[in-house]
Amino acid sequence: MEREKETELSFEQAMDKLEEIVSKLESGDVPLETAIELFQEGMKLSQLCGSKLEQVESKIEMLLETDQGFQKKPFAAANEDRGEPC
Repeated sequence: MEREKETELSFEQAMDKLEEIVSKLESGDVPLETAIELFQEGMKLSQLCGSKLEQVESKIEMLLETDQGFQKKPFAAANEDRGEPC
């Protein structure tokens, strides 16, 4: 049930929740058991955000201006363009 709730979150909502979790963890005023639970929830939210970003990247096309006019090229992350590992 919790898994379904997470996938319904928008990217922005997931990021907001993740920022709240980070703030709580950084404050240091959280019992260890709660900190572990928050960390696990944060990891799930981080994976959700990463997944949503990958979905969006696959839909984005870049328009490149060439001598023949504009041409479409699939979006590639900056590191991929340079041949660097992610």
